[in-house]
Amino acid sequence: MSWDKDLQRWVEAHLIDAVTAERIREFERESQKGWRWPAILAVGFGVLMLCAGILLFVAAHWDELSPAQRSLLVLGMTAVFHVAAGLLGDKVPAIGTALHVAGTATLGAGIFLAGQIFNLEEHWPGGIMLWALGAVLAWLVLRQWPQALLAAVLIPSWLGSEWSVATERYSGAWHIAAQGFLLLAILYFSVPQKESNRALRLGLMWVGCFMLIPFLGDVMYSGESYSLRYSHAVPARLTALGYAAAYLPAVVLAATVRKQQAAWIFGSATWVLVLGFLSQNQTAEHNPWIYLWVALGACLLCWWGVRDGRRLFINYGTAVFALNVLAFYFSEVLDKMGRSMGLILLGVIFLAGGWVLNRLRSDLIARAAAGEKR
Repeated sequence: MSWDKDLQRWVEAHLIDAVTAERIREFERESQKGWRWPAILAVGFGVLMLCAGILLFVAAHWDELSPAQRSLLVLGMTAVFHVAAGLLGDKVPAIGTALHVAGTATLGAGIFLAGQIFNLEEHWPGGIMLWALGAVLAWLVLRQWPQALLAAVLIPSWLGSEWSVATERYSGAWHIAAQGFLLLAILYFSVPQKESNRALRLGLMWVGCFMLIPFLGDVMYSGESYSLRYSHAVPARLTALGYAAAYLPAVVLAATVRKQQAAWIFGSATWVLVLGFLSQNQTAEHNPWIYLWVALGACLLCWWGVRDGRRLFINYGTAVFALNVLAFYFSEVLDKMGRSMGLILLGVIFLAGGWVLNRLRSDLIARAAAGEKR
């Protein structure tokens, strides 16, 4: 830091003692860590607008540039952000980190723009692989949590895109990938509270929150095409490879990192596997066992939250249970009733069911808080 040399000079000149100097350093370190969410939001939004403006400027003048100029521009975008981050990182660490993220983000744009320049569209998942590799290398060099978060998102995206390309001629193949993404969402969502890097923990948790419900619905309803008898069914070896890629990384990662908490991920993997099996039906949306199994999973998530004192698990489990009831109502009950009666019953479900669920949720949160105090 720029002021650290001055501080050391003051100590040597006996203007302040070493204890005071260390207290000043500790205060400055804590003040740098204590960025509030408005400041973080402002920095993130500013970098996002900067990247968007540059990309729009490039797009507006793209046809006027020669292939050589395009290549230099694509490489320059990534280099400029990282160089600027290196220059500003010591003075304003948050802005330096944000600019490094912008550099890694523009790397992906640069890879695909380079592919467009040289007509390298033969295997597009390779671009995501290179982008993920860049994020991993950036994390190894910088050791910044946003780079790790980008890698945690890009690596599964690359594997999913590879699976999509490899199985594009077969029916129902995405159902296997959806199970893997659902299990990965549970793994991210349940990141331990004792994780040393708080920012990375919160980032993974929010990624899991956004992924869980969409991929839960994907697993529930994407299995209909899996049961169709097409001539191009997924080969047995490719199916085995898909299931291994969907389940083994999350299970191995949980066993390696979570250790004592890995049992919850093993149980989640079993639950996802059973849900995938139940949804392999042409009329999956009318299969009541699917909704019962999802309801059981929501209850187990709430129990997990009570056991570990995680209020988020209780709130999310309650939301999943409520959405599951609504999905069952619209798929099984509403069609069998008149329009007016169906709306009346739906209103009763919202009022009475919402009140009951809120009471249960409040009681579970109180039990979780009592468990934390003990």
